[in-house]
Amino acid sequence: MLRAVIGIALAAALVALPHGLSFSQQEILVFLTINVLLVASYRLLTLTGEWSLGHVVIMGVGAYASALFTKQLGLFVPLSMLLGALTAAAVAWALSFPLFRMKGFYFLIGSFAAGEIIRLLWKRFRDPFGGPKGLKGIDPMPDFSIGFYDFDFFEPVSYYYFAGTVVAVCLWIMWRIEHSPVGLTFHAVHWQDKLAQASGIDVRAYRTRAFVIASGFAGLAGALLAHYIGTINPNSFDVEVMVFVLTWAIVGGTATFYGPILGCVMLTVLNEIVLRELGFEQMRPLIYGAVMILSILFLPKGLESVVERLVGPRRARA
Repeated sequence: MLRAVIGIALAAALVALPHGLSFSQQEILVFLTINVLLVASYRLLTLTGEWSLGHVVIMGVGAYASALFTKQLGLFVPLSMLLGALTAAAVAWALSFPLFRMKGFYFLIGSFAAGEIIRLLWKRFRDPFGGPKGLKGIDPMPDFSIGFYDFDFFEPVSYYYFAGTVVAVCLWIMWRIEHSPVGLTFHAVHWQDKLAQASGIDVRAYRTRAFVIASGFAGLAGALLAHYIGTINPNSFDVEVMVFVLTWAIVGGTATFYGPILGCVMLTVLNEIVLRELGFEQMRPLIYGAVMILSILFLPKGLESVVERLVGPRRARA
């Protein structure tokens, strides 16, 4: 009953949240919602113990694919978003063959190299990718009405509700995957890969499975972004953005489902409210680097460990 009450209160707060914000803050809220899906999908990949530097590029694959499906083939935007996610998953599956011949540090560098190759292809070919300038005039989400509410997707509040619903469904699916036998096997591959292999588990197949599923959700995040801002280019998915995703995951922690989400929310608030208001937004890479170093030194388990310290004693008494 308590969990149900907390869930209903949280949902009500998220519904009411954009109405108390300015237009620019509402747009930031939309980007934050999409980034929550991105960082949650990244954590799904890390369940097998592998960390990638190409996850943001895979997000870009979903964005480019969805944009091209609408621009070139005239597909309905929601359908193109799903196809963009499937395209990102298919590209990840193709990359898994060379990448999962490596592990650990070598997989990290290999994923970075694969991502840069894809970005160079986007820059090299003006047809169909638009070259260095990317794609412009991407079709927006078509307006529709549900009961008493009219969804006008040029307004950030409407897109926030749409993206929030999609992200909530995706988070629920990822949570279910992690707590399924497949998710438990992901953990076994991470912590006891030799024992798992000796037990008959195909370690490489499960790593590939986590990589493909996580990439599909990242591709969907890219499609949501592309159809909101209406323009994308190769620089939108470069290594600087990937560093921000890594920072969110490390600062929040990856031991729990909510850890990376907490890191994403806290650092977005730090950037958009504190740094922007104080005029230090150009120093964001420097400040993010300092936050990551301080987190590793003083909070090696991330912000989620602080939550566990606060909730743990109460849970034990209960």
